[in-house]
Amino acid sequence: MENVFEELNKINVNEHTENKNGLTYLSWAWAVAEVLKKYPDMRYDIKKFADKDGVLRPYMYDENTGYMVETCVTIGDITRCMWLPVMDNNNHAMKSTRYEIATKYKTIVVEPATMFDVNKTIMRCLTKNLAMFGLGLYIYAGEDLPEEPQQTPAEKAKATREANKEKIAELNDKGTKTIVWLKGLNRDLTVEENTKVNGLLKELEAFTECKEVANELAGVLLDKDEIGV
Repeated sequence: MENVFEELNKINVNEHTENKNGLTYLSWAWAVAEVLKKYPDMRYDIKKFADKDGVLRPYMYDENTGYMVETCVTIGDITRCMWLPVMDNNNHAMKSTRYEIATKYKTIVVEPATMFDVNKTIMRCLTKNLAMFGLGLYIYAGEDLPEEPQQTPAEKAKATREANKEKIAELNDKGTKTIVWLKGLNRDLTVEENTKVNGLLKELEAFTECKEVANELAGVLLDKDEIGV
């Protein structure tokens, strides 16, 4: 199997997120669908925990700290798990009973968790779990865009050539026009003109694709007694 992390980590998920109270959330439905498109054998498991009566619940609960859910995702032979507390809209841990948080300016009331809250948290946990495989991981790092995939030396060279294509064309055109101008010039170059022409020659010599024009320009300059190339 190809590198799952690299494949999912390069996907831009920005159009499928929303911001709430300073946090960015990725649509769980879109995230699951996107992974299944690429890896149809993806499986996920919602962990069950036994309560004091031995009944299995899709969460674990502590009266002091609140609820916690856990999911595990498997793609190919790789399994990764993630945990997430059940929180209210203000990101406060929810418990089985209503409680208050006293701050310097006000008292915050945290309502008891319902199964609706648990269900939402499970799906958020699953989305975060998928981020462990690369999908939208940059969101949790506070970044704006996914990491660019690593390029091989050959790919980097090709990308550089593509990026320089327009510049090379402009330099060749400028060099050709300068050659025509120099050949028709019946006077000595000024110091400023000399500096500009030699600067252009150095730019041309920096690119293999400009070698022919650079050589011709250098030859024309040699014909000028006051120019030392």
